[in-house]
Amino acid sequence: MDAILERTHQLKLDLIDFVMDAEGELAQALESYAAIQARRGSGDTVQRDMIIDGFITEGKVGDKAPLDIFLQDNKLPQADIDLLQNWRRSFIGLFTVSEVLPDGFELTNWLTQKRYIVKPDNRRMLQDLSRCTVGEILLSRISPVTDAYWSFSGPCSVMGKLGRPKLAVAIGKFKDNHRNHLYSDAPDLLEEAWLSVEKYHQQFIDFFGSDEITMPGYQLSKKMTEFQEILTQKQLEQAGVDTSKSLTEMVESAGVDEDEIKAAAAELGADSDVVAQLFDAKNATGKMVAPKVELPPELKKAEQLTAISHPRWGQMLLPTYAKMQSILTADDWQSIEGAEKLVRFYLEDKSINAFIWRRLAKEHPTQLEKILQTILQRPDFNLERDLDALLESNHKLLEPELPEIASVPLHLHNLFQEAVTEVSKNKPKGKKPVAKKGFSA
Repeated sequence: MDAILERTHQLKLDLIDFVMDAEGELAQALESYAAIQARRGSGDTVQRDMIIDGFITEGKVGDKAPLDIFLQDNKLPQADIDLLQNWRRSFIGLFTVSEVLPDGFELTNWLTQKRYIVKPDNRRMLQDLSRCTVGEILLSRISPVTDAYWSFSGPCSVMGKLGRPKLAVAIGKFKDNHRNHLYSDAPDLLEEAWLSVEKYHQQFIDFFGSDEITMPGYQLSKKMTEFQEILTQKQLEQAGVDTSKSLTEMVESAGVDEDEIKAAAAELGADSDVVAQLFDAKNATGKMVAPKVELPPELKKAEQLTAISHPRWGQMLLPTYAKMQSILTADDWQSIEGAEKLVRFYLEDKSINAFIWRRLAKEHPTQLEKILQTILQRPDFNLERDLDALLESNHKLLEPELPEIASVPLHLHNLFQEAVTEVSKNKPKGKKPVAKKGFSA
C-alpha cells in the first residue's frame, strides 16, 4: 500500500476524532445532522459510520463545513491540505465491481454509469474486501485521492451479486436513504432531473389551474389519473411511440405472453388490477394508456385532500391541510378539536416539509405566530426570525432534495423492464420474453 493511501487513512482518523471529541456548536451540528439522517435507513453500524463520514463534508456549523474548521484548527503541510480538500468531492454510491485489481477495484456507479478506480486506504479493509468478485454490488462513500484513483471513505457494505429484481429494490432503497447522492457525480443528469420537476409543476398548473387543489380524496384520485394519462400520452408522442396501437398488439408483436407480464409485474410489486387495465380493451378503448394512478387507501378516503405542487419541492398530498387552514383562520383556534395535536404533527412528522411551513407562514403569519407562541410556551417566538431554527430542531431540511416525481435516467428505467423480463423468464411455463438491450456494467 503506497504512502499516500496510508496518509489518507491517518488523516481520516484524525478528522473523525476531531469531530467526535468536539463540543459546543460543532457537537450540536453533528447531533442535528445525525438526527435527520437517522430517520432514513436501517440504523445499523454501517449507517451510523456513514452519517459521521458524511457530516465531515456535508454538515454545516454556521456557514462552514466541519472540514473547514479542522483545517483552521490544525497546521498541516500543503500535501495534506490538498488531500483533505479533495474530499469535498466525495459521494455515496451503489457500485458494481467491474474489475478486480491487485490493490483495489474498478467500480461502476449504477446510478450514473460512471467508472472509478477505488482502493482501500488500510490493510484491514483491503483484507475484508479481498473476496469481492466481478458483479458484486457495494454500497459505500468514495473520495478522490489523486487524479488517477479514489479510496473508500468510511464503511463499505458488500451486498453480493444481485439479480435485476433485487438490484431494482436496492436502488429504490438507495433513493430513499441517500436521495441527495442520486446523481452527485453526474451534474448533467441531476440538472435534467430537476428540470423534470419544474416541467411537472407547470403541467400541474396547466391541468388544475393552480398550484394547489383541494377536493375529496376519491375525486382527486380520479383527477390525478386523468392528469397522469395526459402526461403519459405526451411522453409517448415525444418518444415517437405509435399510440394508435394497443398495448396488447404491441406485446403480441414482441412475442411476449400477457399472463407472463402480469405475473412478473405483480411479483415485482405492481398492482394486478392496474396491470390488468393495460390489457383491458374496455378501459383502453384500443389505445395504449398509462396505468391508473393509485393513491393510498387512506388518502382516497380523506374528506378533503390537498395536492400542492412546487418547482423544487415537488408534489405534496396532504389530507389535513384543509383543517390546518381552518385552524389558522378561526377566531378561536383552541376551540377546534385536535388543533394543538395537528400543529405538533406538522412540526414533528417528516412528511410535512419546510416548504409547507413557509407557505402557511406567508399566508397566515400573525395567527401562526400566536399559535406557536402558545403551543411552544414561548411568548417571544418571532415567526420571521425563529421559524427556520424551529424546523431544524424538528429535523426538517430547509432546502429540498430531489422529489419523487423527478425523472430518472433511461438505464434505470430499463432496469425495471429487465427485472420484469427476468422474473418472467424464471416462470416454469409459457413463452419466454424477448430479451431487451439494457444497461451493461
